[in-house]
Amino acid sequence: MSRVEVVVNTASGSVSAQAPDEMRALLSELGLKSNVCAPESGDLTRCLRDAVDADPDLLIILAGDGTARTAAEMAGPDGPVIAPLPGGTMNMLPYAVYGVTPWQDALRGALETGRERPIGGGRIDGRNFLVAAILGSPALWAPAREAVRERRLTLAWRRSQRAWARAFSGRLRYALDGGPRGKAEALAFLCPLASKIMSDTDQALEAAVIDPKSVIDAARIGLNALVSDWRVDPSVETHPC
Repeated sequence: MSRVEVVVNTASGSVSAQAPDEMRALLSELGLKSNVCAPESGDLTRCLRDAVDADPDLLIILAGDGTARTAAEMAGPDGPVIAPLPGGTMNMLPYAVYGVTPWQDALRGALETGRERPIGGGRIDGRNFLVAAILGSPALWAPAREAVRERRLTLAWRRSQRAWARAFSGRLRYALDGGPRGKAEALAFLCPLASKIMSDTDQALEAAVIDPKSVIDAARIGLNALVSDWRVDPSVETHPC
């Protein structure tokens, strides 16, 4: 492995300002020469594009799940191998790949004893997803979460109010694999990597029909997500799809 490109997003939820230098030092210790890009605000897309176009043997992403998804979308099936390290707020993708571990340990393990593996995903309206996608009113809370991450609390409050006002205001119509039509508050699709009922190699998704009837039901789903598994909630039904 001779060509390594690295993108470090220091604006991500858990990436420190020292991370670019730590990355260079770790790769140098492992005998690898690298080009590390730590973009300023607004330059992340350009940095990703340049890294993919450099056609490296390995592209390391230290950022959030969304940045890793964008990198994979840019690279396509014939692009470089990508190592998505935990640098965001939720880190669902890297934790599913490497386990819950600091990015330094995940990278060292991947380079010393790791192996290349394919990761299945899905696509909605031309946009790829590698962990999960959610449709319906719960998706409205994502902009509020991003505003909190950016420490724009006034904007986060306004977005939260907008999301709350639209909660339970309409239901999705759906049909899974040509089955009977149904209605629900939300629908989630989980990739095999994130699913607890599927193998990583399954050529399918786990579909979760989420249909709370009240604020109490919605709160119970949130509580189950914190203490056990939201999929076991009585307002949730899961199906392979």
